[in-house]
Amino acid sequence: MDDDAEIIAEFLVESHENLDQLDRDLVELEQQPDSRERLSSIFRTIHTIKGTSGFLAFNRLEQLTHVGETLLSRLRDGEVVMTPPIAEGLLAMVDTVRVLLDVIERTGHDTDPAVDVVPVVAVIEGLLAAEPQAPAVEAPVPEPPATDLEQPEHPEHPDQPDHPDQPGQSDGWDGVERRAVVDASVRVDVDLLDDLVDLVGELVLTRNQLLQRSLGSTDAELVRASQRLDLVASELQESIMKTRMQPIGQVWSKMPRVVRDLSHQLGREVELVMEGHDTELDRSLLEAVKDPLTHLVRNSLDHGIEPPDVRRAAGKDAKGTLTLRAYHESGQVVVEIADDGSGIDPATIGAVAVERGVVTRDQLARMDGRDVLGLIFRPGFSTAAAVSNISGRGVGMDVVRTNIERIGGSVDVASEPGRGTTTRVRIPLTLAIIPALVVGEGGERYAIPQANLVELVRIEGDDLRRQVEDLAGAPVLRLRGKLLPLVSLAETLGGTALEDDALTVVVLQSDDVRFGLCVSEVHDTQEIVVKPIGRQLKGLAMYAGATIMGDGRVALILDVAGIAGTVGVGATQQESTDGRGAGADDRTALLVLEVADGRRAALPLAAVARLEEFGRDRVERSGSAEVVQYRDGILPLVRLASAIGLPDTSDQGEQISVVVHEIAGAAGAAGAAGAVGIVIDRVLDVVEVAVTASEVGRRTGVTGSAVVQDRVTDLVDLDAVVARSGVPA
Repeated sequence: MDDDAEIIAEFLVESHENLDQLDRDLVELEQQPDSRERLSSIFRTIHTIKGTSGFLAFNRLEQLTHVGETLLSRLRDGEVVMTPPIAEGLLAMVDTVRVLLDVIERTGHDTDPAVDVVPVVAVIEGLLAAEPQAPAVEAPVPEPPATDLEQPEHPEHPDQPDHPDQPGQSDGWDGVERRAVVDASVRVDVDLLDDLVDLVGELVLTRNQLLQRSLGSTDAELVRASQRLDLVASELQESIMKTRMQPIGQVWSKMPRVVRDLSHQLGREVELVMEGHDTELDRSLLEAVKDPLTHLVRNSLDHGIEPPDVRRAAGKDAKGTLTLRAYHESGQVVVEIADDGSGIDPATIGAVAVERGVVTRDQLARMDGRDVLGLIFRPGFSTAAAVSNISGRGVGMDVVRTNIERIGGSVDVASEPGRGTTTRVRIPLTLAIIPALVVGEGGERYAIPQANLVELVRIEGDDLRRQVEDLAGAPVLRLRGKLLPLVSLAETLGGTALEDDALTVVVLQSDDVRFGLCVSEVHDTQEIVVKPIGRQLKGLAMYAGATIMGDGRVALILDVAGIAGTVGVGATQQESTDGRGAGADDRTALLVLEVADGRRAALPLAAVARLEEFGRDRVERSGSAEVVQYRDGILPLVRLASAIGLPDTSDQGEQISVVVHEIAGAAGAAGAAGAVGIVIDRVLDVVEVAVTASEVGRRTGVTGSAVVQDRVTDLVDLDAVVARSGVPA
């Protein structure tokens, strides 16, 4: 439904409800003509319908309600007294308005000639002129299309209803029944919705218990019934959750007025841009973020966007821009408040923080730029030179972070001095039921929200000794060219990590912080019902809540951001030691391969589409070329060792390892682009290094060589390799 259709639908629903109340009010007003409260209520209703109909260009409806509003205004001001003719005229107006609304719903406009508003308007104008017309005019009813009374059935359209203009019936053209818009929605008390969500949560818990019980059962009927319950409960949960989802535009609706008033008060010129106003999240979260978002908007105007003369002096447009943006990302709603103002100077923040005793000079010296910006969320911190009714008391940003984190969200700030500031707020879609990964440690189970889950890594044997290193006394995992901090869940919980010849790592991310959580067991993923934890545990930053598992036991929900803060994992990740000292712009991501008895070669990682393994029995021949059937197509193979002038040793073993390289724009059966499979011995690593190519080793299929991970490595010429496959580049 487009925006205009949605506005009209809401107008129709609200107007029909108001007209029902209007009928009752007019009858009571006729019995109690001195009731000014009743008169005022009737006047407001007609005034609302008139104003909206004018906005939507329903001219005849506006004309009708306008004269009715004028008559009601005189009744309210005491210029006219209620009489039976006046009551009849007003009721006729209400009936005609109702018919026009039905016409609008059916056709999208109010110009149906079957509905004539002129007689009703004439009656009310006569009442206004104190010349009431006797007899009272009844509300017009549009005539249905003429039908042959001698042929009650419609042989050509046997399913066509006899009264197409009747609400809830067909529109008289396609014979398809439809529901009137006023009957398509119902108003439900919010408390009732909250009760339904709680009941669905309990149903999900019961479903989880039954599913667990039925896993080992040999009773086929029980298994079938539990699976059916699982399906029904999931659909019911999804439907109930949708009833509580509301667009964030409801919170933003008052922002234009806030920005307008504040910009006038501060002497600023500000353009407000709002994007993603239809992004939906749970109603309870909307209430929780309303005040924090308002405070952030006020902060951007007061501390961010400069006065027009200051902006002109800095070479900027006199009018600043404040942007509100909302979108979904990784199971969360992200709300950005961005301005193109003066930005935040970390040096100023640091100086004020030391002056006010928020941090010491030694602590400040050890902070990076992100940590310094985070000081604005400390209680009592403010850079305002003077206290005003807008800011300067040091109360606000700490409350913003507290309120956002209370609902499981997070807030951080990025700023560039002179260019502007962006505050990014991340909040969950809902607080009631979330998907989670269940892990085990020390005989207990813990739930990790799936929104924070990146991947699972299992490291065994020689890989464990090669990939896990010690950096400044802390364990790190070398994962695809980066050193990922490792955190032991057992040690974080106060226990001792058990020595093992294998390591299970759950890679987690919260905002810009990514780390690996080492756990003893990984169970499964399931939807869990979030329960608040008691006051005694609220001070523990590692827990976001609790849930009840299928066997009735309680499992705590881990707070990923809280764990990162507890163990001191920073937002910046250590790069792999390869190419240390090179600028980020000079680094290239390479896939390092082993070919021909331990010799090494490297491909640009950007050229690698997929890594595959095929059984040797799947390799076939087409002419002189080796091929495999792959993804409903034919994938030509080329032996990398042979292509670069080395002896081919890839025939050892029952499987062959293949790097799939897609050639953009080339025709091929294996997908939209042509593709070639490069047969290798094995993949060694992915690294990001500054490549200093040498002419040494340059030959057909090799552009040169470089030192990668302290080994001389051939740099593969992909064009030459593709040419060997016969696939046109």
